[in-house]
Amino acid sequence: MKKFDLRQAMDRNQFIMNYKRMWPFIKPFWPMALLSLLICVPVGSLDAVIALFLKPYTDVVVVGKSMESPWYIPILIVGFTTVQGLLNFGGSYLNAWVGGRLTMGLKAKLYEKLLKIEPSYFDKTTSGEMLFRFSSDAELACSGLLGNLKSFLTRICSSIALVGVLLYNSWQLSILAIVILVVAVAPLTKVKKLLTSLVTRNNSCMFQLNTTYNETFAGNRTIAAYNLQERQNSRFTQLLNDVFTLTVAMTRRTAWITPFMHFVISIGLGLAIALGSWLIVQGTISAGNFVSFITALLMLYTPLKNITNVAVSVQQSFLAIDRVFSILERPSQLEEKADPVPLPAIKRGVTFEHVCFEYNEGVEVLHDINLDVRVGEMLALVGNSGGGKSTLVSLIPRFYDVSKGSVKIDGVDIRDFNLRDLRQHIAVVFQDNFLFDGTIRENILLGNPSATDEDVEKALRSACLNDFIASLDKGVDTYIGERGVMLSGGQKQRVAIARAFLKNAPIVILDEATSALDNKSEEIVQRAIDNLMRDKTVFVIAHRLSTVKNANRIAVINEGHLAELGTHEELMEIPGGQYRTLYDMQFKAPIVHHGETEERAEEVA
Repeated sequence: MKKFDLRQAMDRNQFIMNYKRMWPFIKPFWPMALLSLLICVPVGSLDAVIALFLKPYTDVVVVGKSMESPWYIPILIVGFTTVQGLLNFGGSYLNAWVGGRLTMGLKAKLYEKLLKIEPSYFDKTTSGEMLFRFSSDAELACSGLLGNLKSFLTRICSSIALVGVLLYNSWQLSILAIVILVVAVAPLTKVKKLLTSLVTRNNSCMFQLNTTYNETFAGNRTIAAYNLQERQNSRFTQLLNDVFTLTVAMTRRTAWITPFMHFVISIGLGLAIALGSWLIVQGTISAGNFVSFITALLMLYTPLKNITNVAVSVQQSFLAIDRVFSILERPSQLEEKADPVPLPAIKRGVTFEHVCFEYNEGVEVLHDINLDVRVGEMLALVGNSGGGKSTLVSLIPRFYDVSKGSVKIDGVDIRDFNLRDLRQHIAVVFQDNFLFDGTIRENILLGNPSATDEDVEKALRSACLNDFIASLDKGVDTYIGERGVMLSGGQKQRVAIARAFLKNAPIVILDEATSALDNKSEEIVQRAIDNLMRDKTVFVIAHRLSTVKNANRIAVINEGHLAELGTHEELMEIPGGQYRTLYDMQFKAPIVHHGETEERAEEVA
């Protein structure tokens, strides 16, 4: 018994907590929300009118065979029913309005949270899960909760009014009816326990379905090129089968409650009829009392037969609220100081002091990195794939935070700066730059929304885009499609470089910005990059060593360690050095033996 009471208390606490969580979103329009709920009182209460009026009608007309007084009862019933219908319409309209506003507010807050979540969250979350949790859950949490709350309040008010009619007609029959009612609804307390694990598994399948849709959209050319239609279709069909299996399982776990309630209610009706008949014979109640009582009892019991679906919907809404607020209440992994240090012009440079980093706890990918990069210096990072180069530069704009040690700008730990201020001082050009749906101008202006047309023209020239733009009918206002799908790889890179030009940040990070380009595109993009790097502190990650020979210094990062550091000439003089080995592999052909003669091919880079 104690265990049952504890669970009930926890459910009540969850109910109260969920509405406390939702209150800040309801508060801006609480009068409308309150009105939509208050309308439930008369809408539900008017259910009892028909049952209440049947007593005098039955006693006078049916039994007494007289039309002296209750002739107005049918008119009143029609009138009250009309009023109830109008109030129900008003309540439904208000409920939809409040639900829509509430959903908008919650989605806006979720999107605001999405924009602030650190990149590590996206590393471990699929696009399908993102869509479901940030969109579908908000819909279910708001519209489902309000709709079910309206239904419950209407049902409660109706039940109270109908119970009043029951008590008015016969307290003996009322006790019997209420006992049966309690027995019938008792299984509803198990709904949450029965559903929680299945809903979680079903949501996981829905995440994967959404992810599959996104992959099919984004990877349509790969699917076509590799004839992956059957594979994708097979995966999708399997997911659909999993969803179907889980849906059937949810029905199997909860559907028994409805026939159980039907059975208990039929027993209650049978006992009420038997006891009522005995009371009529004894003269304790009149025929009108009995008819009014049975009518009220039927009106009370009938909706309960379908209350299982409402209870399931309520629990799904509560689970959705839990998931939504697990996101909203999720603490940021990138903590910001309450009183951040201002970041003026950078005067000395960027310093890595004993930097260690791990994506997963206990698996270190950067080991005790120490680097001092001076203002105006170009530092190139080379080394084996997966060695930690991109990870190292990702620490500068705080895409991730160090596990040990610190990254400093002018001697101040970057965690002491305001995050927005820090990133405003950094421009990043990635290997695969993301372009937004829109025009070339709109994408470039993301670097500086207040830039003038003259600034844009200068950025286009510096990014070697002016000839390409001149060839377009609409010039810089040409629409480029989602992710810049209408541009070539080199053109997308130059648009990203133009965007970085407009930002005019003192620190520039080039993360393999030319590695995916052909030789001609690379040459053009490299000229644009050379323009971008002027008077900047630059971090360049490159596999093609021809692009980094002129760097002030070159850091070799292998397996998370800083293996070598120096100029191109200094590193080439290290016998058996890692940089020299990489250089020889890229620039020189192997030795060819012709008897006793050895020849080397010319450099090909």
